Amino acid sequence: MAYLEEEEYKKPFSLKVWAKIIPFVQLYKKNFISAVGFLILISVIDVTYPLFQRYAINNFIIPASVSGIGRFTFLYSCVLLLQVIAVIVFIQNSMIVELNVAKAIRKAAFVHLQKLSFSYYNTTPVGYMMARVMSDTGRIGQMVSWGMTDILWAVVYVLGVFIAMLFLNFRLALLVMCVIPIIALITMYFQKKILNVNRKIRKINSRLTGAFNEGITGASTSKTLVIEDKNLKDFSVITDNFYNSSIRATVLNAVFIPIVLCFSTLAVCIVLVRGGYLVINDAMEFGTLSVFITYGISIFEPIQQIARVFADFVSTQANIERVTGLIETQPDITDTPEVIETYGDSFNPKRENWEAIKGDIEFRNVSFKYPDGDEYILKDFNLTIPAGTTVAIVGETGAGKSTLVNLACRFFEPTEGHILIDGKDYKERSQLWLHTNIGYVLQSPHLFSGTVRENIKYGRASASEEEIEAAIKAVSAQSVIDGMENGLDTNIGEGGDRLSTGEKQLISFARAIIADPRIFVLDEATSSIDTQTEQLIQDAIMHILKNRTSFLIAHRLSTIKKADIILVVKNGNIIERGTHKELLKQKGYYHSLYQKQFEEETGASVLNN
Repeated sequence: MAYLEEEEYKKPFSLKVWAKIIPFVQLYKKNFISAVGFLILISVIDVTYPLFQRYAINNFIIPASVSGIGRFTFLYSCVLLLQVIAVIVFIQNSMIVELNVAKAIRKAAFVHLQKLSFSYYNTTPVGYMMARVMSDTGRIGQMVSWGMTDILWAVVYVLGVFIAMLFLNFRLALLVMCVIPIIALITMYFQKKILNVNRKIRKINSRLTGAFNEGITGASTSKTLVIEDKNLKDFSVITDNFYNSSIRATVLNAVFIPIVLCFSTLAVCIVLVRGGYLVINDAMEFGTLSVFITYGISIFEPIQQIARVFADFVSTQANIERVTGLIETQPDITDTPEVIETYGDSFNPKRENWEAIKGDIEFRNVSFKYPDGDEYILKDFNLTIPAGTTVAIVGETGAGKSTLVNLACRFFEPTEGHILIDGKDYKERSQLWLHTNIGYVLQSPHLFSGTVRENIKYGRASASEEEIEAAIKAVSAQSVIDGMENGLDTNIGEGGDRLSTGEKQLISFARAIIADPRIFVLDEATSSIDTQTEQLIQDAIMHILKNRTSFLIAHRLSTIKKADIILVVKNGNIIERGTHKELLKQKGYYHSLYQKQFEEETGASVLNN
C-alpha cells in the first residue's frame, strides 16, 4: 500500500493559529462565557479555603476556644454549597461547548469538502480526510472546552494564591515566586520539542487511518492477490513508526512534568525553612504558616496542570493547522461573485434565475494542461457540438479520452480558450446549473448505502414511483430488480457491495436517466454488462440519447457505430474525427483499432462456441 505524504506543518506555537477557531467558539459563546465565569468562581473559592483554615487555627485551635464556631461553620457550608453548584454548571456548559464546537468544525469541514474540485479527491487519500473531519475536530473540541478552562482555572488559582500570600507575608511570597521563572524557562525549552513530535504523530495517524481504510475496502482484492503478508508488513512499518513517535512524546512529557514538580517542591522547602524561622521568632502566626504550607503544596497541581495543558495546546495546534488547512483549501474551479449573486451556489441555488439549457457545446481555441503538469493535453482545439449530437471518444487506455468530457462538464477548466454552452462561456454561469443538467454513468459506479429505490431517487429526489419504474424499464433493469430479494426495497449494502458490477451499472444508469439531463456522459458504461444485457439496452440508449447532447467514452467500438461524430484520441491528442463510416474509409488509426478489436471479438466468439 502506497501513501501520499502528509503536508508538513512546522509553524511555531502561534495564537494566530488558535484564533482561527474563534468563529466556531463564538457560535456557543454564552455557554463558553458561562463555563469561564463559573470556573473563575471555583478558582476563587479554592483560594479561600486555606484562609478558613488560618482563621480556625488562630481562633479555635491555638486558644482552645469554640467561640463563634457556629457562624464559621455556616459560612464555610455556604461557600462549599456555592462551589458544588458552580462545578455542576461549569461541567454542563463545558460539555455543551465541547460537543457543539467539534460538531460545528466537523460540519464546516464536510461542507467545504463538497465545494472542492475533482482534482482534490484525485490527490488526497480518504484516510487523511477522515482523520481531519473526525479525530482532529474531536481533539479541538476537547481542548476548547476542557483544555482552555483547565488552564484558566490553574492560572486564576496560581494568581489568587500569590495575591493572598503577598497580603499575608510579602517577603516570603516573593521567595516562593522566584521559582516561577525557572518553570517558565523549562516549559519554553520543552514546548518546541513536544510540538514537533506531536505533529509527526498526527501525520502518521493519518497514514494509519488510510491503511485501515484501504485494508478494509480492499480486503477482497488482497485475498484474491494473496498479498495479506505484504499488507501486514506495510501496516507494521506504519504502526512501528507510530509507536516509536508516541514513545518519544511520552518520554518528553515524562521528563517535563517531574522537572516542574521538582521546582514546585522547592517552593514548599522555602516556606518550611523561612516560615518556620518566622514562627519561632513570633514574626508570623502559626495559622499563616499553615496557609503558606497549604498553598505551597496545592500549587503543585495547577502548575503541573499549566505545564500539561500547555503541552496539549502545543500538540493540538497541529490538529487545528490540519483542519483549517482543509477548510482553507481553495477549489481549483470557483464561480465568480457575480455568478453566485445571480445563480446562487451549491447550497443556496437561485433556480428561478437559471436559463433552460439546450445543449449546444463549443470548444473555442481550447488548450489544456493539468495544474501539476508541464505538457499540454490539448492545444488550440476547436469543436462545435450542436444540441442533440452524440459524440463518441475512443482510444487506448490512458490515451486521454476523459479529458474532453471533464472539460465539457467543467470538472476541469481550459488553461487557455473558452468552452461555450448555448453560445455563452460556461464560466458566466454557475457550476451547479451545468452539473444539474448532466447525467454521468461511470465504468465503476458508486452507489450509496440504502435501498435500490433510494439510490435511483438520488438522481431526482421528487421522482414518483411511476417515473422510477419508467427509468428502470428504459435501461432494461426490470428483470434484474425483480430477481432481487425485496425488489426496489432491497438493501444493496455499503457502496452496493451486495450487487455485481453490472447490476450497479444498471442502477446508476437509471439514476442518471431519472434526472432527465440535457447532457449525457457514458464512461465505458456497458463494459461490465454481459453481451446479452448490453444488446438489450443499446437500443434503449440510442432512444434515451435522442435530442440530448451526449458523450460516449467507449472501449467497444461496436457500441458507437451510430454516433454523430467520433473523436479518436492518442497520447492526449485528437488525431482523427468523423463518423464510423468516414473513419473506416480513411483506413487510419481508427480503422486499425476496429480491425484489431473485431478480430479479438471474433476469436473469443469462436472459442466460446
